[in-house]
Amino acid sequence: MTLKNFTGLSLGLFLLASGSACVSQKKYDQLLSEKVRLEAQKHESEEALAVAESTIERLETALKNTKDEADSIRQELRASTENLNAKTQAYIELEEYYNNLVNSSGKLNKDLAEQQQRLLSAREELELARQQNQELSLNLQEREKRVRELEQILEEKEKAVAQLKKRVSDALLNFKENDLTVQVKNGKVYVSLAEQLLFKSGSIAVDPKGVNALKQLAGVLKESPEIQILVEGHTDNVPLGRTSQYMKNNWDLSVLRATSIVDILTDAGVAPDRVTAAGRGEHLPLTTNETAEGRAKNRRTEIILTPKLDELFEILEGN
Repeated sequence: MTLKNFTGLSLGLFLLASGSACVSQKKYDQLLSEKVRLEAQKHESEEALAVAESTIERLETALKNTKDEADSIRQELRASTENLNAKTQAYIELEEYYNNLVNSSGKLNKDLAEQQQRLLSAREELELARQQNQELSLNLQEREKRVRELEQILEEKEKAVAQLKKRVSDALLNFKENDLTVQVKNGKVYVSLAEQLLFKSGSIAVDPKGVNALKQLAGVLKESPEIQILVEGHTDNVPLGRTSQYMKNNWDLSVLRATSIVDILTDAGVAPDRVTAAGRGEHLPLTTNETAEGRAKNRRTEIILTPKLDELFEILEGN
């Protein structure tokens, strides 16, 4: 069942529970079972999002570690080069001394043999030092290449996120700043919609001006099929004035509001498999709930836009 159907089911359950008409026990049980299954799906989506965020954090840690390794190898290469230069100079001096012995008359054969052995040993040490220096140089080049690849892809993702933020902001210029904000956090674009733009108090039906804003946003999202969309509903901590069997608390309200928004986005052409609906209830406030102004800020819906990170994951897994 799609998120759109979930919204219809939730509204149907709400209307059946609050209306005067009676339903059979079997129909009621079926609807309730479907709601439980969909809530489980929502929980799985939240877990998948947590895994993705953890993977991004692991990727950034890997980038830092790779830079540190490259710095360490660079220092080793510098020391190895200095050692190579010193051994080269020693070899040159020893070779000169040996040649002098060969060309000088009256030198003992014993001294000549000793110098020949020293020359051979020095030559072996020099060759070994050259090999080690070459290995360190190749290792450093490989590490630096990997760092450049990671930095380039991260830069491209940051540019893509910045461009997405601009397109979203441009599409929503007609709306007041108090009603709607767009910002970038942790490599994602957060579109925060105030309750006053979307819903009446306690309602899950989106107001016409909110529908207009969401349709404009959907137009941008259709042009960026690589973006994943998470719709999160948030409330203040004031209990619902009227509850029902299917909307008992603020958490239920936040979920149903998120699915109402998903319904509008998908109706406007956004692919359903890109969209996840989630409710946070009162449990992730922006500010205090002790004042009317604070509660108003906390009553919001956040649409979180996340670019795909397949290229970064491939580089991380390949190393």
